[in-house]
Amino acid sequence: MSGNGQAGTAGEAARRAAEAIAAGEEVRRRVRALVLEALSRQRLDREGLRATVREVAEGLLRGAQGAGAGSAGTLAEALRGIDEALGRSAEAVRAVLERWIAAGRDYSDHELRAALSAFAKLEEDFLAALGAAAEGAGGRAAEELRRWVDQARSGGTDTGRRVAAALAQLGARLSVASVELALAGAQVAAEFGARFAELAGAVLGGMADALARKEDAKGG
Repeated sequence: MSGNGQAGTAGEAARRAAEAIAAGEEVRRRVRALVLEALSRQRLDREGLRATVREVAEGLLRGAQGAGAGSAGTLAEALRGIDEALGRSAEAVRAVLERWIAAGRDYSDHELRAALSAFAKLEEDFLAALGAAAEGAGGRAAEELRRWVDQARSGGTDTGRRVAAALAQLGARLSVASVELALAGAQVAAEFGARFAELAGAVLGGMADALARKEDAKGG
C-alpha cells in the first residue's frame, strides 16, 4: 500500500508537520491525522513505521525551531498526536491478529509468532525513531524532544499501554504460554510478514478514514 497520497510523497510528511507546529492550532489533531494518513498508505511494517515517525518528528523540530521559544508546549502536543496515531496502529494490528486467531488456519505458527514479537516492540520502535530524529539536532526543541522521550521511557506511552492491553487479550484468546513463547522467541524475526503488514495497513486505512469523516462532521 504505497499509495500516492500527500503524506506518501517523500518529504511531504515532514513539511506538513512543520506547518502544523507553525500554525499552533489543533496541533495534536493535525499531527495525529498526518501520521495515520502516512501509515495507512503503506504496508504497516516496522521499517515503514520508524521511517514515518522519524520524518514527522524531524519536521516538527524544524517547525518548532522556526516558531521560537513559544513552541515548547506545542511540540509536546504534537508528540502526543504521534502517540495517539500509533495507538490506533496498535488497534489495527490487534484486529488483524484477532482475525487470524479466529480463522485458525489463515496463518503459520511462524507468522503469528513473528507478528506478536514485532507488535510487542511497537513502543520501542516509536521512541527509537523519535530519538533518532533528535540525534544531532540542536536547540531548545531538540532538547525538549529528548526530554519527552526520556519521560516516556520511564512513564510509558499511550501506544505502550494499548499494546500491553492487546497482548493480554490475545493471551486469553490463544494461551498465555503461546504469547510468552512468541515474545521470548529468539529464533523468530520480530517483523510483520508482508501479508500481515498489508492487512494491518488496510485496517488502519479504514480507521483513519472513519476518524476523518467523524471530525469533518464535527467541523460541519
